[in-house]
Amino acid sequence: MGSPRTVRAVANACGTNPVALAISCHRVIGKDGSIAGYKWGMMRKETLLDTERKGIGKN
Repeated sequence: MGSPRTVRAVANACGTNPVALAISCHRVIGKDGSIAGYKWGMMRKETLLDTERKGIGKN
């Protein structure tokens, strides 16, 4: 994103997001491509990302 303020704003929005699956904050990853923190836990974030990678639930 190029701006520390922007990164903080996105992180804050993700942390306060009450509808995490409708607004996919779990897709936010670290600048280096690593999986970063998630309000509902890293295990859930990794599961959501794996599910999307595998295409589970797509028609």
